[in-house]
Amino acid sequence: MKYVIEPVTAYQQNCTFLICEDTGKAAIVDPGGEVDRLVARLEALQLEPEKIFLTHGHMDHCGGADALRKRLGIPIEGPHEDDRFWIDQLPAWCKMAGMPPVAAFEPDRWLQQDDTVSFGAQQLEVKHCPGHTPGHVIFFHRTARIAQVGDVLFQGSIGRTDFPRGDHATLVKSIQQQLWPLGDDVTFIPGHGPTSTFGRERRYNPFVADQRFG
Repeated sequence: MKYVIEPVTAYQQNCTFLICEDTGKAAIVDPGGEVDRLVARLEALQLEPEKIFLTHGHMDHCGGADALRKRLGIPIEGPHEDDRFWIDQLPAWCKMAGMPPVAAFEPDRWLQQDDTVSFGAQQLEVKHCPGHTPGHVIFFHRTARIAQVGDVLFQGSIGRTDFPRGDHATLVKSIQQQLWPLGDDVTFIPGHGPTSTFGRERRYNPFVADQRFG
């Protein structure tokens, strides 16, 4: 499995195309907007989109999901149902943020801890990582050693917890108990900014480095 990152919207959110090299099929992770550009990019890469995966319900991560589902005829999987209230409030949040209007929608499948999702010949594990939002999930490809972590963890930082039902202690616990056990060698794709590895963040991230808790 390989991936292509396509930042979208004014928030420069990392929409990711996960690509099954065996089949040419793709999963689209967190399409926050700019649907026309995402479709054009899929066509340029000659990919066959099969599913949409969502890490959480914030508008910059799921704002384009329903439009993309309707346009491509593919299902949405994720996030955890504890983020239903975020998706239900999409119209209000988009209006407050000055973003293009987006209607609330229902994913085809809500995800739970230790579920799996698949596309092409690829399978990813689901880990429930609340803290940034209560229903945040991450996707982990064990063979490729790649994790799509949304806004749980960034290079040198962690997700905000000042949104409704966010909690700093819960987020740190999610990182330590759900991400670190996957392995220091895992490369993660964050919701914004550059990739990193769990090992690097355990050493240098000022919010969750091991030395803070030793």
